[in-house]
Amino acid sequence: MAGKPEYRAWFQSIEDAAERYPLDEVVYTASNGSLLEVAHDRDELSKTSATDWKALFRDRSHITEWPYGSGVWGKKEWVLPEVDNENIVSMYEGNSNLFWADRYGRELGLEDLWIKQCGNSHTGSFKDLGMTVLVSMVKEMVSRGKAIPAVACASTGDTSAALSAYAAAAGLPAVVFLPRGKVSIAQLIQPIANGAIVFALDTDFDGCMEIVREVAQKDGIYLANSMNSLRIEGQKTVGIEICEQFDWEVPDWMIIPGGNLGNVSALAKGLDMLVDLGLVDRRPRIVCAQAEAANPLYLSYQRDFAVFEPIAARPTLATAIQIGNPVSIAKAISALQRYDGIVEQASEAEIADSCARADKTGLFNCPHTGVALAAMEKLLRRDVIKSSDRVVVLSTAHGLKFIDFKVKYHEMALKGIASDHANAAIELPARYGAVRDEMLRQIDSRFGG
Repeated sequence: MAGKPEYRAWFQSIEDAAERYPLDEVVYTASNGSLLEVAHDRDELSKTSATDWKALFRDRSHITEWPYGSGVWGKKEWVLPEVDNENIVSMYEGNSNLFWADRYGRELGLEDLWIKQCGNSHTGSFKDLGMTVLVSMVKEMVSRGKAIPAVACASTGDTSAALSAYAAAAGLPAVVFLPRGKVSIAQLIQPIANGAIVFALDTDFDGCMEIVREVAQKDGIYLANSMNSLRIEGQKTVGIEICEQFDWEVPDWMIIPGGNLGNVSALAKGLDMLVDLGLVDRRPRIVCAQAEAANPLYLSYQRDFAVFEPIAARPTLATAIQIGNPVSIAKAISALQRYDGIVEQASEAEIADSCARADKTGLFNCPHTGVALAAMEKLLRRDVIKSSDRVVVLSTAHGLKFIDFKVKYHEMALKGIASDHANAAIELPARYGAVRDEMLRQIDSRFGG
């Protein structure tokens, strides 16, 4: 790398770049209430050539030298340059599989379909990418003498799992607020097992978010939701990583599910850095996919983003994005406008059937990924996505966290859903003849001429 640049980053208002705060200050919004973002000294970053950045990222990939083998911390200069490596809390997140969904794509008439398996991570979700950065900064702040009694989040499951695991590794108290009865057992047990203080509240995610913001404001608890832009710094690396996995060729489309909308704004932020620093020469189009039951961004998109109105989110299989008043709405709209973006929605039946259709080709998708898959299928049918386009769907969590949903689908027990791709277990007496006859019949009916 040329020279020895002094990399710097800070919080700044998304509406006024002159309003700045150091990253170790406990602050979440600007003076006018707008969100903050982490800004980097682009002049310093540009002292290193695009070729040298690519070489550095390649050389660090999967190495054991702490902490650079992490897909996030291998890009430390672009993420959190001033944190001491000794205070980094990492589980070597990132570097997740970019799965070529060849059979699934061919069945849809799509030649070049890929699934970014973000759920193949320590806690089984995309949230690990952001939480490693936030918890590392908290540990850094504590080492600098800041009094932080605990770190807290509102969650529909995955954020609480990530916070609890990383806080436990760091030795920091974690508090999570979950909507009672609205998260899967697999998601609920993760923060419990990691020793977090877990509150199951009689409300939805938006209600939990109100509580966590209040304890952050009144009691000094550090807020770990995506309105804290430190989270976005880790999550933005997924777009960078996808382009790196394609040898710095940019796909035509990136499709991501959206609830609180930190994900879509993070995706665009990472891609912005690639363009601005010359590592790539074009932008993909971004699709944000929402469940029809929780679709405030989709409704705003239908009016060209001229108006945004929060809604009361209805129950959906995609529980993690059952959010009617997303915190990162302004950032998400800006991201979609920069990336010629589209917002599409999916019904409950479309979510369930898209998951099952893809699973039959070797995947094992969470319902939130099903929202993105359903959106992709709809755009493909409308010829918005072309058959020759390279498409990447971001799978945000591991399907094993949602086995109740999958079991009920294949037992045809999901209310109002026909389960067109159900595959129930066949119960037979343990007699060779009966098993053989049914086995041959099934092989012929499913795979025969």
